[in-house]
Amino acid sequence: MQDPVRDVLTPSQLNTLARDLLEGAFPLIWVEGELGNVTRPASGHLYFTLKDARAQVRCAMFKPKSQWLRFVPREGLRVLARGRLTLYEARGDYQLVIDHLEEAGEGALRRAFEALKARLAAEGLFDEGRKRALPAHPRRLAVITSPSGAAVRDVLSVLGRRFPLLEVDILPVQVQGEAAPAQIVSMLRRAADSGRYDTVLVTRGGGSLEDLWAFNDEQLARAIAASPVPVVSAVGHETDFTLADFAADLRAPTPSVAAELLVPDVRDLATRLRTLQRRLHDLQRHHLRQAMQRADRAALRLNALRPQARLALIRRRQDEAMRRLQALWRERSEQKRARLRHAAAVLRAAQPQRQLAQLRSRLEALRVRPQAAVARQLQRDALRLRGLARSLEAVSPLATVARGYAIVTRDGALVRSVAQVQSGDTVQARLADGDLKLRVE
Repeated sequence: MQDPVRDVLTPSQLNTLARDLLEGAFPLIWVEGELGNVTRPASGHLYFTLKDARAQVRCAMFKPKSQWLRFVPREGLRVLARGRLTLYEARGDYQLVIDHLEEAGEGALRRAFEALKARLAAEGLFDEGRKRALPAHPRRLAVITSPSGAAVRDVLSVLGRRFPLLEVDILPVQVQGEAAPAQIVSMLRRAADSGRYDTVLVTRGGGSLEDLWAFNDEQLARAIAASPVPVVSAVGHETDFTLADFAADLRAPTPSVAAELLVPDVRDLATRLRTLQRRLHDLQRHHLRQAMQRADRAALRLNALRPQARLALIRRRQDEAMRRLQALWRERSEQKRARLRHAAAVLRAAQPQRQLAQLRSRLEALRVRPQAAVARQLQRDALRLRGLARSLEAVSPLATVARGYAIVTRDGALVRSVAQVQSGDTVQARLADGDLKLRVE
């Protein structure tokens, strides 16, 4: 008895099917393990195995990803890898292609840091709109840090060189360990409640993520954001970021840079002061010159307008006004006398008898003028009436009757057509010399 016909696959086909199954069945996964067989050939790719006490898996991290690693992979190092499962068809090797690799302990802290950062950012704790500007010339500064660390020495050195007038208080706290966050929060609140300080600096030197973990505490971030006094955070090196940096009003990359940002340079202030002094001196001299010029002009005006000179001028003007007034009075008096003489001459020339004759002549002329006007008006009205009579006669039906025609009416209505009367009807005919009553046959 023969076997039924079955599908036969080549190794290539089998490996392709297996690769497709692996890649389709597994999403992006995280694997934690110990590095082994670490090699980096000239191509720049990174090959290694991830293993635990009972098994291992081959891994490959290609150059575009491996060149950005923040640590040097070495044998025995425990790491956290993220990648996709696949199968290298040429050899049939099952492997994990890595796109992210970090040290295992730091990776857990990093994930916790990113999660807390995202939650606080969503609350608006890190918004730029709530951050305050620092005072340009602070008087007192509180430095919350370890009193024995390198950070405090760097800060005091820079502050003493740039602005020795600043009063600096070192508020000692632990900057690492489980008790550090509570101590920093308590000291920050005490500094703010004291009302003594213009600015607070929270700082420490560099270290690993685990060393700086006290500054990623949620309560510390909230205390910094709620502080009534502006807070500057300078934790670690330039590449280190903590939640305290995001919550603070200003983040400085290092403690030394924080000190430079907090205070001006006394040498720059001295240069600016000298410049302002020169400008003030020049301004004073300019104002003094203007004041002297105004005084000189006032003296000239005072000399030109002495009281005696003004009095003499007023007297001259008064005399001139009196002379003009007298001349005007004489002129007007002469004009009045001339008018009086003319009126007297007119009165003497006009005798009463002569005036009476003139009035009678005028009265007679006025009596004749209305009669002539009435006669002319009557003549014009007669001419107009005769014109109207001729016009009426031209259109009157009586003129037509006078020429031999008759006007026929029936019961007072004008008969224009034979259709308006019937046999036996009585009608009236008006002729030029009388009326006729007619019967229709």
